[in-house]
Amino acid sequence: MALHTPRTIKHSPHLPFGDRQDGPWYGRDILSVKQFTRSDLDYIFGVAAEMEEMVRRVGSFDLLKGKILANLFYEPSTRTSSSFTAAMERLGGSVIPINEVRYSSVSKGESLPDTIRTLEAYADVIVLRHPEVGSAELAAKYARKPIINAGDGIGEHPTQALLDLFTIQQEMGKINGLTVTMVGDLKYGRTVHSLARLLTLYDVRINYVSPDILRMPAHILEEVQAAGTPQAEYDSLFPVISESDVLYVTRVQKERFTDESEYEKVKDAYIITPETMQSAQEEMIVMHPLPRVGEISMEVDDDPRAAYFRQMEYGLYVRMALLAMVLGKS
Repeated sequence: MALHTPRTIKHSPHLPFGDRQDGPWYGRDILSVKQFTRSDLDYIFGVAAEMEEMVRRVGSFDLLKGKILANLFYEPSTRTSSSFTAAMERLGGSVIPINEVRYSSVSKGESLPDTIRTLEAYADVIVLRHPEVGSAELAAKYARKPIINAGDGIGEHPTQALLDLFTIQQEMGKINGLTVTMVGDLKYGRTVHSLARLLTLYDVRINYVSPDILRMPAHILEEVQAAGTPQAEYDSLFPVISESDVLYVTRVQKERFTDESEYEKVKDAYIITPETMQSAQEEMIVMHPLPRVGEISMEVDDDPRAAYFRQMEYGLYVRMALLAMVLGKS
């Protein structure tokens, strides 16, 4: 084998590297929810369910022993970063954590492609969070190793959307036939952008509840409409909460506003309280990608319909599945 592996290695599904390294996801990037089909989701969720069972039975195992993950985060992260770290370590692998990029060579002017090409000399897979839309796709163009997009600005957050859908499936027992209501910051919330796209692969209805300045972007609405998925926009939660099977709440993201006075006007537009939940169905769930900053009252946490902390645990299993898949061990 040549010392300098050809650029095409990353996307070649049938390389002779030994046991189980020839699966359909081996060496592939996870960049956008647009790359997934319905059968892809069924496969991913099947692997995630197996990971959940394995963790519950034995805690951790050596499926990825000898493999190394580089966690490259240009933006602060608690949940996503620690989730990928836990996923890799549960699978027996190791992690290079890079959560303070401003103190690294990037502060000296190093480009993203150079950083990626450096890290792949040490790691087998790179998880990237970056403030610029399209950064993960750019990184993938230069990388020989798999790139997993952990959020690119206000663009996408594909692994979050996958864990969101997995949460809905596990909690509700199905996805088809449900009404999903998204509330809060739908303009800057990359989680709802990705989730709306994935939901078009199912028979669902989507409601959007937001202030006018935080409406779902037009291009997302157009994609959902083109897919034939029923959708509607509201500025109040009350007309739709009683019909919602899933209430997906997002925080208003202060860091995305250039005018703080605009943020102050809308930051408390929707607050979910025990009184709000009195109007909701008995069989429904409340989700949130976290962190929250007041949009869900802490008194709601004791409601069995509050699924947002269980949602974080489901994320561990989905990310374990993705790491195993791209490293040829699913």
